[in-house]
Amino acid sequence: MSHAVLDIVGLRCERDDRELFADFDLRLAAAEAMQLRGPNGAGKTTLLRCIAGMHPEYEGSIRLLGAPVSGERLLFVGHRPGISGLLSAADNLRWHLDLAGWRGAGTVVSAALDRVGLCGYDEVPCQQLSAGQQRRVALARLALPTAEVPLWLLDEPFTALDDAGLELISGLMAERLAGDGAILFTTHQPAPELPGLGTRWIGAAA
Repeated sequence: MSHAVLDIVGLRCERDDRELFADFDLRLAAAEAMQLRGPNGAGKTTLLRCIAGMHPEYEGSIRLLGAPVSGERLLFVGHRPGISGLLSAADNLRWHLDLAGWRGAGTVVSAALDRVGLCGYDEVPCQQLSAGQQRRVALARLALPTAEVPLWLLDEPFTALDDAGLELISGLMAERLAGDGAILFTTHQPAPELPGLGTRWIGAAA
């Protein structure tokens, strides 16, 4: 059996005095992907933020590779692009690399943008890009060396993407699984065909 990358036991979380989920358990092993499903407001995004350490107000245990959650061991990409419109596509990625202490980002950034279909857009301010192109800038983080971490947390990764974009991101996800990574993601669209893919509901099943 593959070792546990993510192990959640007895998780309980409230928001605005409303219980989102309680006694929530989840185990995700290396080379496994899990799609979180549930109605709007069920707590899917909040769960991802709890795991990422961005929402510390919860009860229960979250362990990443058997230890407390560490930001260096996971990658979180939210459903909003999370990029600066005033910065170029390349500068947005350089910022993430600088934050991780990465040096020599030039070639790496260009290669990541090429990978998501943005060749030639390196120095274009993101406010001049379409919604789909901005989404690709955000998802280009999946093609950076800093993405080679045990766990990806992806909130609606397929939003605003055309068919080619969906295929491209699905390919990046499959590559991470092949490298013994684990992926927990939400989507309102049909899930891509990925090895080791499971589904977990939060709230009432549709």
